[in-house]
Amino acid sequence: MFTGIIQAVGRIRSREVRGEDMRLVIDAGGLDLGKAQIGDSIAVSGVCLTAVALEPDAFAADVSGETLARTTLGSLKEGDRVNLELALTLATPLGGHLVSGHVDGLGEVLERRPDGRSERFRIHAPERLARYIAEKGSICVDGVSLTVNAVDGSVFDVNIVPHTLSVTTLGEFRPGRKVNLEVDLIARYLERLMLGDKAAESGGGGSLETLRRAGFLE
Repeated sequence: MFTGIIQAVGRIRSREVRGEDMRLVIDAGGLDLGKAQIGDSIAVSGVCLTAVALEPDAFAADVSGETLARTTLGSLKEGDRVNLELALTLATPLGGHLVSGHVDGLGEVLERRPDGRSERFRIHAPERLARYIAEKGSICVDGVSLTVNAVDGSVFDVNIVPHTLSVTTLGEFRPGRKVNLEVDLIARYLERLMLGDKAAESGGGGSLETLRRAGFLE
């Protein structure tokens, strides 16, 4: 588990294709790897990876074909910057929100514009994720815990303050950029709980159908 509070920005040192998989070696930037061990989880731009080799200032991780297909990791090039976060412990301040590092889908930055001293981004999410994104709720974008400022269908806005722009890769975002999205864990589990016994059935229906059966929708 992670918090979505980025601890360092690293860089892709090398990428080695191994069949349908890939091994990434990542310069850790300022990430403290002093207590890290092989087998530890490290979030790389919002994707939970397992460290398979460690150096004082770098680590290697294997990325499966599934992860390459469903996240932005497959398009990374040597030198690209990535957001890094070590897995949380019971002593870690939960400054963001609970993040699993399991990406739900790819979003696309539609717009970037100044908003006071901050920057406002409009991001298009896959339609299947829209029901989990709520105004003033939490969402994880490339590993960064953010508050949703506005929602319009499958498009949502986030406001990024100068500090976050300077200590993450979000300052590099431009229209057309693909980003890793992870919706709020509570929203996903709440939908599943609402299905009740129907959850055990194949094709048990989604949240709208459940609300309709409960009489909340006509």
